[in-house]
Parts: sequence; C-alpha cells; structure tokens
Amino acid sequence: MKKINWILLLFILTLPTMAQQKKSFTLEDLLPGGSTWHALQPKNMWTTWWGNQCVETEIEACQTINPKTGKKKELFTLKELNSWLCPTDSTKKTLRHCYNLTFPYANKPLVLVRTVDTRYLVDFEEGKTVWQQAQQPMGTHTDWNANSRNLAYVYNHNLYVTTAEGNTVAVSNDGSNNLVYGQSVHRDEFGIHKGTFWSPDGKLLAFYRMDQSMVPDYPQVDISTRIASTFSCKYPMAGETSHKVTVGIFNTADQKTTWLAADACYLTNISWSAEGKYVYIFELNRDQNHMQLVQYDAATGARNKVIYEERHPKYVEPMHGLTFLPWDANKAIMQSQRDGYNHLYLIDLSTETEGKEQALPNGSSFKEYAHIQQITSGKWVTLSVHGFNTKDKSLIISSNELNPIQTNLFSVKIATGKRSLLGANEGVHRATLSADGTYVLNTYSTPKTVARSINLLSTKSGKGINLLTAANPWDEFNVPEISGGTIKAADGVTDLYYRMIKPTDFDPNKKYPAIVYVYGGPHAHLVDASRNYMVRGWEIYMAQKGYVIFVVDGRGSQHRGTEFENVTFRQLGVEEMKDQLKGVEFLKSHPFVDANRLGVHGWSFGGFMTTNLMTTYPDVFKVGVAGGPVIDWQYYEVMYGERYMDTPQSNPEGYKGSNLRLKAKNLKGKLQIITGYNDPVCVPQHSFSFLRACIDAGTQVDFFAYPGGEHNMVGRDQVHLHQRITQYFEDYLK
Repeated sequence: MKKINWILLLFILTLPTMAQQKKSFTLEDLLPGGSTWHALQPKNMWTTWWGNQCVETEIEACQTINPKTGKKKELFTLKELNSWLCPTDSTKKTLRHCYNLTFPYANKPLVLVRTVDTRYLVDFEEGKTVWQQAQQPMGTHTDWNANSRNLAYVYNHNLYVTTAEGNTVAVSNDGSNNLVYGQSVHRDEFGIHKGTFWSPDGKLLAFYRMDQSMVPDYPQVDISTRIASTFSCKYPMAGETSHKVTVGIFNTADQKTTWLAADACYLTNISWSAEGKYVYIFELNRDQNHMQLVQYDAATGARNKVIYEERHPKYVEPMHGLTFLPWDANKAIMQSQRDGYNHLYLIDLSTETEGKEQALPNGSSFKEYAHIQQITSGKWVTLSVHGFNTKDKSLIISSNELNPIQTNLFSVKIATGKRSLLGANEGVHRATLSADGTYVLNTYSTPKTVARSINLLSTKSGKGINLLTAANPWDEFNVPEISGGTIKAADGVTDLYYRMIKPTDFDPNKKYPAIVYVYGGPHAHLVDASRNYMVRGWEIYMAQKGYVIFVVDGRGSQHRGTEFENVTFRQLGVEEMKDQLKGVEFLKSHPFVDANRLGVHGWSFGGFMTTNLMTTYPDVFKVGVAGGPVIDWQYYEVMYGERYMDTPQSNPEGYKGSNLRLKAKNLKGKLQIITGYNDPVCVPQHSFSFLRACIDAGTQVDFFAYPGGEHNMVGRDQVHLHQRITQYFEDYLK
C-alpha cells in the first residue's frame, strides 16, 4: 500500500470550499457614501498638464512623465512646496497633498495653489511664492483667469472681482434672492453650468443677471430649528411666469458695466471672440423651437447681427458655445443637431451670405448668414470637443461612431473632416488634452476586460504608452454575472441596449424575482460599454441577495439622435413605458425569471416612470420604489418641462395623460415613494399630491422622506437610502 500524502489530499479536498469563500459585498463597499467604497475602486492616478508635459500629482510630490518612455522626473515635493508658501507666516495652513495643483502657464515654471481664502503662484524652479491673491472665504462660483489673474466670485448673490493687484470691486450691490448675479441661470438647462465668462485676456467679464422677482416662492420647511421655520426657493412651473435674464460686460479697467441689448427668453452658451471684441450667444424663444446665434459688441452692448438660425417642429436645444480656431480668429466650431445628430460645423465669420432658408427631411430648417461647412456627419453623435492639435490643425473629439454605447476618441482634420481613431476601439474613453494638443491623456474601461487603463498618446499618430492598467478590485469577491445586449423597441425596429445581472451563485433551474431599474428620460442613459456596462453598486448588492436586475435604455434617452429622443414629445411616459414593457417581455422569456415577482425602481424621471408603470400596468409589477418622482408635469419647471411637453395651456391632453394623480386609483401592488423633504428639483408637492390622490382613491401607498435632503441623497444618507430600498423589496418581493 502506497503512503498517502495527507497534506496534498487535504489541499485538494478544500479547493471547492476555498472557491466558495470569496467575500460578499456590503453596501459600504458598493456605494459612494460607503466607508469602504474608495478602497474597492480600480487603481487610479492623478494628473494635470504643464504645457505639453503630463504631470502626475501625488500625495507627496509632483513629477513629469516622459511621453515616449514613461520615465518620471520629480518637479518638487509636498514638503518643499509647503516651505515655499509664505514661509514667514506660520499661521498659514500647510497643504496635505498635491492632488489639486495646476500649472496654468505652458512656458513658465509656476504652480497654482488654492486654499480656502488665498491663491498662490509658486515658482518651483526658484523655490518661492511670486504672487498671491486673497479671496472672500465664503465666496462661491469662483472664476479665475490665468492671463490677467483677475478673480470673479459671488457672495450674498452679488458679483465681485478681485484684481491681480488685490483690489476688490463690487460689480453689483443689489443682489438678493430675487436678483441673482454671476450664477448659472435657466435652471442649468442648455448646457449652462456657470454664470461668469472671462474674455481671453481676462480684462472683460461677461456675466448673467437673473431677475426672478416675478417668480413665485416655493415654500420649504426647515425642521432643524426648535420651532420649524420656512424658507423658499424660486420655482417657475410650466406655463407660469419665468425669470428674466440679462447679460452684462464688466470692464476691469474703468470698473463699468455695459449691458447687452439681448431680449430673448433664453440666453445660452456665451462665448467670446478670440480678440475679445465680440460676445456670441445662442438665443431661444420660450417654445424652444427657434434658435439664433447672435453677435454682440462687447464695448457698446449693441446687437450686431445674426450669424445663424435654426428651427425645428419640436425643439432646438443648443448645448455648446462656439470654439474658435487657435490659428484663425475668424473661424469657429459650432455644434448643431440640425441633421438629426449632434455634429460639428465650421463657421467663417469673415463672410456674409444671404440667409436663405433651407429645409431638411427631418422637419428642421436653418438659415446661414455666414459661410458654414459641415465637418462631421453620420448617424452617430459627437459627444465632446476636447480641443485642437494646433500643429496638425486637427480637432480632438469624443463620439459614439463605433457603437452607440461606446465613447471613443478621434482626431478630425478641420479641412477635410477625415477622422483617425485615437486609442482602443472598444470601451468608454475620457480625455484631457495638452496645451497645443500634441498629446492626449486617455482613460478608459471596457465591460469585461479593462477595469481602468490610462494611456499617454500622440494625437498625430494615435500611438503612445500605457501609464496604468488597473487590476480588478473585485477579484476577492463573489461577483454575479453581468451581461449586455440589445432588444427591439416597441416600434419593432430600433435597437435598445440593456444590461442584466444574474443572482450570485446563479442556478438556471431556480425561479428568481426580478427588478427593473429605470430612468427613461432625456439627457441620461444607464447602459454603456464601460466597466461592467456601467452597473450600479446597488444592483450588485441585490443580485447577491438573489434578484435578477434588468436595465434598458428606451427611446427618449440620450446620445441616439433627435428622432430617438424626441419621440416622447408632448406625451412624456407613453413611448418610454412601451419600451420598458418590451424589456419585461424579454425578462419573462427567461425560464429563471419568476413573472409573478417583478419589481421596478427608479429616481427622478425614473421615479416618474416607476409610479407610472405601477399605475398604468398594475398587473405587471408587484412592488415598486419611486424616488424623487415627478407626479404631475404641471408642477415641474419651465425650461425642461416646456421643452418636452409644451405648456399645460397648449397641451392639456398631454399633461392629463402624464398626470399620475389621476392614475392613483389603479394602484394594486406595493409602492413606496421616497423623497428629499427639501427637494428643489422635483419639489415635495409632487410626492404629497400623490399621497393625497391615493387617500382619495382608497389605495395604499408607503412613503419615506429625508429631512433636509434635496433631490439626491449624498454621503451617509445614500447608504441609508439603499438599505431602505433593499428592505422594501425584501419584505414584499422576495
């Protein structure tokens, strides 16, 4: 009898057990507010540009990266930098890391350091602070110009400018909740995210002034005081009086403001001419179906001329300002969806044309008052413009040309429109460009194989070096199967992209409950070709608890062209629900899905969709959780609401069809409404009105509110929120 190797035998016998002992996730692991979330993200690196040199900004030091070899060279250490920051002032707090440092001058060894109340420029070759600028510590919406070193900021609704010499000037002095200066307007629609715009030389400041004195105050309740107090937010509801926006030009030399003679309803996407003489604004009427690109004289405020205009029977939606060519001040890049997809057009502002109206097959029309040449075209979308390669006279863009759910980088020749792929041909790519566009830092991931890859590429050749390839941070965990694919929309023609997460330790012979996670509205999508098909942590958590999770981007969502998106026009919720039901049909076609245990969950527009699905198709879904829902589009704001629904006065049937209060009587399953108690986006009136409708109809609905919470829960509230959502499905769907 042979001698038995007991150690080897024991190892073999325990292999299956070891395989099954992979860790399980907690919500702390999977949600951004969780205590261990950061530790389970793919490895990353922090970088910025100093001219054409890529700089890695670590905790303890900054170092340049050779674009050909990847070799790193130290610029300075954190310890050195702290010693150079006001060395004689011991009261100044030292920096704790180098992550947020920037290098604003391509040809100067200067690093910009920002603290709560001061900006510093430090010469890291000389080893000393060469300039500093104090700022109001409570100032917000800061906007600093590197050329002039002038700083704009907002304090108590008023706009201020602090000059490079340290002199602070009040641009306005009558700011209030009714009259707001220097902040984003039109409720952040039309791509607007800021309210100040420096001229290229930083000597003139264009800024928004928003008069909302005529807009009703929406009352909110603050329960943090012993006797609850009230505060209000300005909220212009669809069909009601909206705010009035004007644009001023502040001259830092004479400290005077000139007001532009602009009188359109929506003033969007402000941009400056290269020499700072003109301001360009994309203007819209209130119906949002007629847009004009207008040139204004920055010195006088005069409305000089219309450069371009566009009409559409549904809506026109300018989202980007002009981008001027660095080598030709008379030419600029314009983005437009006039042919049905967002594409690039080259405007020659030195020319004039008669402005003859030209119609397109999709129902839109346009007039050109300057020579305009289309640069890109096709049934795909230009997603981002990153900048120019000035030597090659090309434009670096992101698009979904290769696949509707991918984002890839391309170099585009301005003269010919010829495109060259930069980087891998799969996945979702993000990019930052060097000063003259010679190099691009490209970060991407793919659904299955690449958790994160960071590459430094030449924008001319498309070749380069890999700086980081992150390992899968979930290797030690029992990860469910995540797959993606397409189904047909309710029109029987259009491809819709989905992801499905099967339960952890999936058994094809079992029947599992399934949850549809939904958004469904414009300007968002839930499925792309990034890591794990853009899966959310909560979906992984629910799969771990034995649920099938299904997500599909129906018609009405973004980046698929205007026809795909505006099919929902004047009847929000109708076509979107049809596509979600096609997803349900697909789910039910799988033998492992229990058709009697279907749930649905979504937030914001997804909360509207969840409530709508539960009350329109009450026999399909057993359980739903609707977060921050729109219940009645009459209660939603002007800009977004009227773009997709027109006004309640002009579209009463559309508003009636999407009014979920009228459907409360149909509710059969278990539905929980969750909202931020002080939500300024989907105001609490939505949720409360649905509760009242259910009471009046004799149907039952559950409700939870986050006091002090706004539209989205953040931090620890996010963990609590998902614990609550999970428990609801566990109680009523499992």
